[in-house]
Amino acid sequence: MTDKPANGLNTGRTAAFFDLDKTIIAKSSTLAFSKPFFAQGLINRRSVLKSSYAQFLFLLSGADHDQMERMREHLTAMCAGWDVEQVKAVVAETLHDIVDPLVFAEAADLIADHKLRGHDVIVVSASGEEIVAPIARALGATHSVATSMREEDGHYTGEVDFYCYGPGKVEAMEKLAAECGYDLAASYAYSDSVTDLPMLEAVGHPTAVNPDRALRKEAAVNGWPILTFSNPVSLRARLSAQSTTTVATTAAVGIAALVAGAMTFGLLRRKR
Repeated sequence: MTDKPANGLNTGRTAAFFDLDKTIIAKSSTLAFSKPFFAQGLINRRSVLKSSYAQFLFLLSGADHDQMERMREHLTAMCAGWDVEQVKAVVAETLHDIVDPLVFAEAADLIADHKLRGHDVIVVSASGEEIVAPIARALGATHSVATSMREEDGHYTGEVDFYCYGPGKVEAMEKLAAECGYDLAASYAYSDSVTDLPMLEAVGHPTAVNPDRALRKEAAVNGWPILTFSNPVSLRARLSAQSTTTVATTAAVGIAALVAGAMTFGLLRRKR
């Protein structure tokens, strides 16, 4: 199947851009790693409690622009001086224990469907690239784009080189589209937050997933599909219970999603 923009001309390849937090996984990816960071001595108990509270607010009400800015300031200040390789090692060692139970089954199916249709899948997130890139690889995504922290002598300085948020996401998408030949008018985007409105407006096929109130309103005004993902499960457990011929229907976007495609997650994840 070939997707075409409204003018009927397909000038490039098709991509599907996915936000990460509350779109693919049920929590903030960054805050989810607060406990292993604490166990490795990177943060103190007060920071763990603060992160837990921030996670609660994030899940309760969604993160607006001001909340995202406060979270960014808190996290960048907190990681100043951290050893870059230590952070990567902690993420690698704990990734699947933390992330596996958080992935929405519906998101895994939709990602698998896009891949079966020949679309590239890109995870676009405001979280740090040290966390986003391994998650994207485990999901079988083609590329990932994330916030990049400045490094000096193998340590984080507490400054940001690139903030993958709001218009920054569109900047990254357009750059990747130019490099890989994506036709954004024929491409897809999925997000839960109104802060990602620029990202959704940058493609021909935007979809709101678990939208906050403001994004739900925008989706209704623009006639965009709205999906509800509500089934975060352990994909490891799913693999032993599913048949490779099982088919699920993603009615809101009018396509068939092969549940067996979730095997992509398990087969492509790095072995611990």
